[in-house]
Amino acid sequence: MDSLFPDSPEPNTPKPDADHSDAQPLAARMRPTQLSEIVGQQHILGKGKLLRRAIEADLFSSLIFYGPPGTGKTTLATVIAQSTQSRFEMLNGVESNVSEIRDKIAQARTWKNLRGQTTILFIDEIHRFNKAQQDVLLPHIERGTVRFIGATTHNPFYYVNSPLTSRSQIFQLESVSTEDVTAVLQRALTDPQKGFGQLNVLAEPAALTHIAEKSDGDVRKALTALELAVTTTPANENKAIELTLAIAEESIQQKAIVYDATGDGHYDTISAFIKSIRGSDPDAALYWLAKMLHAGEDPRFIARRLVISASEDIGLADSNALRVAMDAHQAFEFIGMPEGRIPLAHATVYLATAPKSNSAYAALGDAMADVQSGRTLSVPPHLRTPTRKKLAKASGASEDSLEYFYSHAYDGNYIPQSYLPEGKHYYSPTENGLEKRIKERLEYWKSLHQKSS
Repeated sequence: MDSLFPDSPEPNTPKPDADHSDAQPLAARMRPTQLSEIVGQQHILGKGKLLRRAIEADLFSSLIFYGPPGTGKTTLATVIAQSTQSRFEMLNGVESNVSEIRDKIAQARTWKNLRGQTTILFIDEIHRFNKAQQDVLLPHIERGTVRFIGATTHNPFYYVNSPLTSRSQIFQLESVSTEDVTAVLQRALTDPQKGFGQLNVLAEPAALTHIAEKSDGDVRKALTALELAVTTTPANENKAIELTLAIAEESIQQKAIVYDATGDGHYDTISAFIKSIRGSDPDAALYWLAKMLHAGEDPRFIARRLVISASEDIGLADSNALRVAMDAHQAFEFIGMPEGRIPLAHATVYLATAPKSNSAYAALGDAMADVQSGRTLSVPPHLRTPTRKKLAKASGASEDSLEYFYSHAYDGNYIPQSYLPEGKHYYSPTENGLEKRIKERLEYWKSLHQKSS
């Protein structure tokens, strides 16, 4: 490995051998070569799981792996090629073009005809390919010229053409757990061929745990940090490299938030934020708010979602929530960042701790469902405009059916009167917060209506 500091000696780097090249970083050397070496992803690679069965039986055509960086998408593709004794070709969605795709396919066809060996064409960042580039693959996937494996950090159902996703089995990879990343680090320290097993590295458990935690489930990031820590730490008088927590903290520095402002990180985090408010958990809501602000999310987007939540989730149980959310939005516009985060936190905690009701929102949904299903009701004659009433009267409508009672002319500003056909009912108030008073009022008006009928 090239020294990170060219003017310094490299006492800690193992000597190269046939399997251990200085040119390769630790993350590349430690890349698994068989399924049993892959950590995490047991939801798709565990014993008896669909993907594992398909690989072991060599019965798959096209696959798309979708998940955060460093979760093993490229590794899994290479392991599949080795497990199925397939030829492996790789393209990158950023750098490759249609001509290169066709060249790889032509080579795969020739290889299959001459040697009978199948080629796996792996395309990293498949979401970067435009429609024309993705479409080039389709006929060759159909004919079995190549086995296609794509990898993407973006949701393929949004960023990959539907003809390609419909021909592929899609598997989502998850961030690797801290325990599994720690196990990989320990393996790297003891492996004499690929890792640092030739060195006497004394690693504090807390140091490895820190690197694993701060890597955010990214094995590549963790191995890179470990390599930096080991190769830049001089050996002590006993020729041992002591990897302490302080060294680990320096090697990985501040945790980099996994957050894609236009992809899954954006949508998943705002979803967790709103659901935490809905679930009345201010601590969780504040954490997701902090993550979004730290990652550079647009605060106006957060403010808009707070306004929506105030009506959707708190609603009539506390109508003041909408006012607080709107005020937070206005306050942010007035003062900007970084102080603008304060009213956003104010509104977040208020909404999370407010009583909840979605009754008005749900009632609108039921009414809209009736309208959309074709149950459009005519306006009752007595509620129509004066001109329309005259037409109704000319058509034979009775005086009684046309009489409208002005509510403000009666005690309590209420008079029993029909505004929809009998039996139509959408709004059902809860007893949460201030909505309990609304429920009592509606029940009183209902009793007056029953007495008058």
